[in-house]
Amino acid sequence: MSRSRWGVAAFMVGALSVSLAPLASADADSNIQGHGHSRAKAVGYFTQWGIYDRNFLVKNIVDNGTAARLTHLNYAFGFLDEKGSCISADAWADWQKPFTAEQSVSGKADEPGQALNGNLNQLKQLKAKYPKLRINISLGGWTGSKYFSNAALTAESRAAHVKSCVDMWIKGNLPGLPAGAAKGVFDGIDLDWEWPSSEGAPGNVVRPEDKPNFTKLLVEYRKQMGWSRDLTAFLPADPVQVDRGFEVRRVFSLLTFGTLQGYDYHGAWDPTANQQSALRVPKGDPSEFEFSSQVTVDAYLSRGAPRSKAVLGVPFYGRGWTDLANVNKGLFQNGPAAPATYEAGYEDYRILKTKLDAGFKVYRDERAGFAWLFDGKTFWTYDDPTEMKRKARYITDRRLGGAMIWSLDGDTPQGELIKALSSGLS
Repeated sequence: MSRSRWGVAAFMVGALSVSLAPLASADADSNIQGHGHSRAKAVGYFTQWGIYDRNFLVKNIVDNGTAARLTHLNYAFGFLDEKGSCISADAWADWQKPFTAEQSVSGKADEPGQALNGNLNQLKQLKAKYPKLRINISLGGWTGSKYFSNAALTAESRAAHVKSCVDMWIKGNLPGLPAGAAKGVFDGIDLDWEWPSSEGAPGNVVRPEDKPNFTKLLVEYRKQMGWSRDLTAFLPADPVQVDRGFEVRRVFSLLTFGTLQGYDYHGAWDPTANQQSALRVPKGDPSEFEFSSQVTVDAYLSRGAPRSKAVLGVPFYGRGWTDLANVNKGLFQNGPAAPATYEAGYEDYRILKTKLDAGFKVYRDERAGFAWLFDGKTFWTYDDPTEMKRKARYITDRRLGGAMIWSLDGDTPQGELIKALSSGLS
């Protein structure tokens, strides 16, 4: 599954707030430097559910060289209940599933009766192997943001939400396990509220006051967690959603950094085959609204986001359409979602790469900065190593904070994408 579908075509309280404002930015910058993050961030999302259909384990990011190249790993996702308290989306994957020696980062099998199993124990082993790697729990996501508005609604609900999340994920007090069983696994919290004051997944609770409440929620996190822990957020690509849901300058003063959505500009929800992660809007784009990484980055910078805290998202997957006219190499032609392994219109890079041996040719728009595959009928827009290097150059040239990856399970066993991306980051 993808992180989100933002559907652009359709779509501190009082004195405390004032008193923390000037301190937030200065403390946040010193906090980053204190953790050795003056270099570009390389942030990767590890999906909780990837251990099932993709059989992608924490051990795999060691084997393919990814872990050594990351500064941050976000574990996706923790959910919220209706009251806004933190809960697990899948306790079996999180802390119950035992791993064999062959599946384990440490090379040792989980033993019967040990307190912590599952992905969290594997992340704990990963931290032992890479002590400079910061590991954060990501809350929400496309399917897990339903009750964020409830959590952020009042001073009382914000305090209760943060307390429950810190208790569960930072202090490691997991249901059914000894107190503190998962303490030390996570260094901080990544908020993936999709989206304040804008509907994301159908059924999400959305309120006009989500915009100021999001800022107040960040203040509460800083109040309870302090500045020694990471506090990050995933932020939308659509400038309309940015203005509707985020006090950008204030938000970034409270965050360690923010990750900007750099993908899903177009997808199977659109009838027209188009780029999903281009750096610039391609010439001839027939869309009513034009979107690209440059549009997104400029939106945040012009609203007060510091370059050093703006981390651009990159996809390790592609978006596809089929039954297209064999015109313009498939670009801007109409058709339904292309058949795929896990979800129609969505395919991991490691699978898309194999299409080059099945009659597909790769095409590039060097000016706009994107690539696609086409075989005369089916079109896949994706980022290969060449495009990852292009993204890295763009990030470096614009002096942005780094790159964020959705998601690590899309790469090859040789780590082709992470190696290409990290080679250009500085």
